[in-house]
Amino acid sequence: MTVSEHAEKNPEHATFAHVSRGYYPTIVALFTAVLLISNICATKGVAFFAGAELSVGPLQILPIITDGGFFLFPMAYILGDVLSEVYGFKATRRAIYLGFGAMILASACFWLLLELPSADFYVNQASLEAVVGVYPRLLLAGLAGYLVGQLLNSLVMVSIKERTKEKHLWARLIGSTVVGEFADTLIFCAIAAGAIGISTWGDFFNYLIVGFLWKTLVEVLVMPITYRAIAYVKKHEPTYVIAN
Repeated sequence: MTVSEHAEKNPEHATFAHVSRGYYPTIVALFTAVLLISNICATKGVAFFAGAELSVGPLQILPIITDGGFFLFPMAYILGDVLSEVYGFKATRRAIYLGFGAMILASACFWLLLELPSADFYVNQASLEAVVGVYPRLLLAGLAGYLVGQLLNSLVMVSIKERTKEKHLWARLIGSTVVGEFADTLIFCAIAAGAIGISTWGDFFNYLIVGFLWKTLVEVLVMPITYRAIAYVKKHEPTYVIAN
């Protein structure tokens, strides 16, 4: 029924579009929110076991140096796994592009916010700059790593599912995580190394390997939660049909 036909049959009611009953819009909104929040959290450097020292060859294990987004950013990959498993690559790619656009919009807004003249009573400009300041090299590194990593994560997961159907979900989750997280970490480190103080190949490989292993370990540990989330969405998503 067209809008005009609906208006003729229901002259006493206004016309509105129907909201999808599926979970896709909700997951995409949460996915985008996680990206934005984790990038703000990442402005704080974090050190675990700061008083300990442990190395394996040239690789420093302790202390663990990371950023404040470590506990949240892996959630973006978990939600990406849910989207890929349930809705496929095209739908996930759309969500990734939306998240990418949201990150660019946030960066532009933060830049404009910092450039606006401060009121006489506002004394927190330096603190604001420290939290939301836009550093072009870090921004480029984060955006490039996110885009490539998420796309590869989704592509690998969907490709494996084409062969395994509903079986071996663990293989899809681990395989996609390894590829996506490694690409994300490698691209970010390669672009941002100089900006974050990495000046030697040893430090570069240490940051790359430890960061990759840490992110991958987090996703493996929360895999039971990912399993439950995927099962729930599959069960309640009205358009999901299991292939024979």
